[in-house]
Amino acid sequence: MVAGARRRAMRDGDRQIDTAHLLHSLLESDPAVRTAFGEGPQTVRLLGYLVQRSIGYGLQWQSAVEDSGAVPVVGAATAVRDTSRDIRWSPSAAAALERAVARARRRGEHRARGLDLFVALLADRECRAVEVLLHSGVEPAEVGARAAAGPADAGREEWGSGDGTAWPTP
Repeated sequence: MVAGARRRAMRDGDRQIDTAHLLHSLLESDPAVRTAFGEGPQTVRLLGYLVQRSIGYGLQWQSAVEDSGAVPVVGAATAVRDTSRDIRWSPSAAAALERAVARARRRGEHRARGLDLFVALLADRECRAVEVLLHSGVEPAEVGARAAAGPADAGREEWGSGDGTAWPTP
């Protein structure tokens, strides 16, 4: 999932992997996240909106750093990057990853799952992922409640090494 978000950011010409890149990858790769949207056209509409963004809709975001300011960013989070391509996590994406790992640890796990990240994305009402959801007609509170109530073992996508190192490389 993280690799998909990274590829998407690189392909879009973005310098940062933002929360919308993470949302797009979650929707494509994690059945538990798609299930949170329930039956109906919401997932198709949302994916269509995300595709539009990848072909030009999000150009107003390319030169801007995604930082909603809603959640403080942990210092090391923004330093994680691929120096060969100079891609970093946006501050909002880094904060969401921290929240996802914290959610997994509350369950006694060292690795976050797709649903953990999805719930963490929805916690920041000012991030791009939530903006995308709202523009595509999805109510974040409703889909978030379904995701938060999802089974703890749902979602196969995990990250973290189990040794306390929880950050995926972008």
